[in-house]
Amino acid sequence: MSIKDTVRFVGELMAVAARTAPKAVGQDFIEIQLLSDSERVTVGNDMIQVGKERGVPGFERDGRNVLDSDAVLLVGLLPHKGVGLNCGACGFATCSEFNEHASKGDFEGPNCAVRLLDMGIALGSAAKTASELNVDNRIMYRIGVSAKRLGLGKAKFIHGIPLSATGKSIFFDRPTK
Repeated sequence: MSIKDTVRFVGELMAVAARTAPKAVGQDFIEIQLLSDSERVTVGNDMIQVGKERGVPGFERDGRNVLDSDAVLLVGLLPHKGVGLNCGACGFATCSEFNEHASKGDFEGPNCAVRLLDMGIALGSAAKTASELNVDNRIMYRIGVSAKRLGLGKAKFIHGIPLSATGKSIFFDRPTK
């Protein structure tokens, strides 16, 4: 088995960790996808394009990281109703009020804060799994922007975790301009 195949296998284990992570009131609104190589390259190139369109160099830097990665795992939050706590953390007084609103930007909203915590726990569980298996990774918001732009999945809000196994982490010791 090659290193790249091993890293992809770790991506599959990360997907299991994200799937089995605790979810509020036992309801699962998490979408998980291990990108194919061609999808990974498409996302990386789109991130570079977004950086050029917006004049945001972080997109270009992270896009190059995706292109240099062995695999990318997407973790997203599917369309959902408020969890029913009427906690107000989403910015609305009640879950009923939350359920009546919609907005779009890079992602779709609003999103229930409790469901966003579910997504964060799933991301953390996945990243922990990679770390325990010595595969370099970094949770990236910008991957989600391109994944959403490209229509990868049904999630309203997405983050990505690129994976790499080299002598030095490509995700943290990055050159600055």
